[in-house]
Amino acid sequence: MDEINVTSNFIHDFIDEDLAAGRNTRIQTRFPPEPNGYLHIGHAKAICIDFSTAEKYNGLCNLRLDDTNPSKEDVEYVEAIKEDIEWLGYKWNDCLYASSYFDFIYECAIKLIKKGKAFVCDLTADEMREYRGTLTEPGKNSPYRDRSIEENLDLFERMTKGEFKDGEKTLRAKIDMSSPNINMRDPVIYRIAHISHHQTGDKWCVYPMYDFAHPLSDAREGVTYSLCSLEFENHRPLYDWFINEIGFEEPPRQIEFARLNLNYCVTSKRKCLEMVKTGIVDGWDDPRMATLCGMRRRGYPAAAIRDFINKIGVSKAYSVVDYGLLESCVRDNLNANTPRAMAVLRPLKVIIDNYPDGQVEEIEVENNPDKPELGKRIVKFSKEIYVEQDDFMIEPVKKYFRLYPGNEVRLKGAYFVTCTGYDTDDEGNVTCLHCTYDPATKGGDSPDGRKVKGTLHWVSADSFPCEIRLYDRLFNTENPAGDENVSYLDNLNPNSLEILEGCLVEGGLRDAKPGDTFQFMRQGYFCVDKTSTPDKPVFNRTVALNSSWK
Repeated sequence: MDEINVTSNFIHDFIDEDLAAGRNTRIQTRFPPEPNGYLHIGHAKAICIDFSTAEKYNGLCNLRLDDTNPSKEDVEYVEAIKEDIEWLGYKWNDCLYASSYFDFIYECAIKLIKKGKAFVCDLTADEMREYRGTLTEPGKNSPYRDRSIEENLDLFERMTKGEFKDGEKTLRAKIDMSSPNINMRDPVIYRIAHISHHQTGDKWCVYPMYDFAHPLSDAREGVTYSLCSLEFENHRPLYDWFINEIGFEEPPRQIEFARLNLNYCVTSKRKCLEMVKTGIVDGWDDPRMATLCGMRRRGYPAAAIRDFINKIGVSKAYSVVDYGLLESCVRDNLNANTPRAMAVLRPLKVIIDNYPDGQVEEIEVENNPDKPELGKRIVKFSKEIYVEQDDFMIEPVKKYFRLYPGNEVRLKGAYFVTCTGYDTDDEGNVTCLHCTYDPATKGGDSPDGRKVKGTLHWVSADSFPCEIRLYDRLFNTENPAGDENVSYLDNLNPNSLEILEGCLVEGGLRDAKPGDTFQFMRQGYFCVDKTSTPDKPVFNRTVALNSSWK
């Protein structure tokens, strides 16, 4: 699909070493999101790494929904995750759920109890934090740590039957409360939650913790490489402890990589959900969001996101990527693949006084000069056209080459026109320009070789009105959630969305469908929004023409 499938990185180097040494004979990965929100650009990196690694080695990659926390999960998120992965261009081997392994995971918990490696604890969450210790001080054993195997089995069975309230008891692994790794200090592996699950219904009132379910699901599934972001590096000893204690003969190998950090973005699901619920954004797919569905709605091509992931590479080093690089990848892709069109965002009427009344010409123009296979289109030219308001000045500033009284410009693909005058309203606002055209310059060239310095886009009277949404970054600081003393909401960009009504788009785009993308000449790249209708077309600006990223 992309170079990321073959580009070497340290993950692939580890795999190559294992294959050469005979430690593995097959490759199986998985992408394991929790269905408690929509995927964002950071997930795109994990998706590309998981799926492309399997592709490179002719292995398998499953989608596994790690649904161990039903209080925050929903089928809506499950379906959205599937849609995003397919949109990015990947296909999983099997779609699985951690909840499908609940019976097996429960049996593993019983096995740990019988081995004396797990116990039922009555400490509250606050008490457990007090007993846990700190990074510099060891923790203390729970007073319930030495319960007998028989008592623990009985209590765990009663937990499962629903005899206790939420939080009243937990099942904890018995490891080492003095471990320098806090994750190894007798972590909770099961908690009580009297809540229905979107997959298993009311079968369970105890649910495994992520750190317990995740490695067991990997091992049961046959995963050979558990690829995850760097924050799970400290969890790896716990991952391996569970695998070893349960006794898997071919344990998965966990390899961590640096997560994708993008400036001017907030990707926390909690914060994103807060913005959605409070109406700060128009849903998870608001085009200003860093979610994949938001980027899709904005018009970002999936191939551009894959190219972006490829450019930033795979490493263990923490870094923050400039959002401008992502925009650059989007711009490069759209420039090469989208048809051109003309749209006037702030229309100013122009009457060509010497053009024949009632005459309408059909002018053939290329859809994309760099891609002849996209063909040509017809734009109509008539006595009345529209240009941008800022393409006219009564008294031009220095080096202003557009329309002003007495100046001649080229109308893209049409004729040379000269401004002869203008009309104003009672308040002095310019309402209409008057021009003359040179019939000999059809197509935009003069037979006598005279040159003009300004070329303007335009639309004719057959254009249609639409709404255009100009999107900018949602936050106005590079690290909007980085200051503990300031809420990320205080860093919202008040100008992240400008809605323009009464814009005009050339008539040939009347049948454009949601998701269709275009380069509006001199304006940027735009796509048809999902809310667009024939009665009220809506276009979103995907990205401006010029890049600020270097």
